[in-house]
Amino acid sequence: MNNVLIAYATYSGNTKEAAELLADALGAAGCRAELHRIGTERVPDVSRHDALVVGSFTWAEGAVPEEVKDFILDVGYKPPRVFVFGTGDTQFGGDDLFCRAAVKLARFYESPMPPLKIEQSPRGEQEARVARWAGEIASVLREVTA
Repeated sequence: MNNVLIAYATYSGNTKEAAELLADALGAAGCRAELHRIGTERVPDVSRHDALVVGSFTWAEGAVPEEVKDFILDVGYKPPRVFVFGTGDTQFGGDDLFCRAAVKLARFYESPMPPLKIEQSPRGEQEARVARWAGEIASVLREVTA
């Protein structure tokens, strides 16, 4: 069973909701998921996990929040398997800024998959997208750790 750390930063609660849904979906896909809210407690030892999932809201004009940048510095290295999801709102900045932090983080980590972008909270059809994305992560991990 693959161990996945889901580290997330939340402002309105949407990213937390997405992280919890993702943890449940990863569990259903055969992974053990541990949640860590960025900025609230000591950074866990990322090296004890088979993968890191980073979740972030997008701040201001498409920026990565400072607490997420601090988390990256505290981890101190780029883990080999990082997946990224983000929550955002297209009414602020349109498609150009929508989940821009997730795009930046996925590029920084050279993620093996495109970031999952969630409009506000993961309800309705977006719940199914989270579950599919979790299944894709589980498949990648099975291939790598087989």
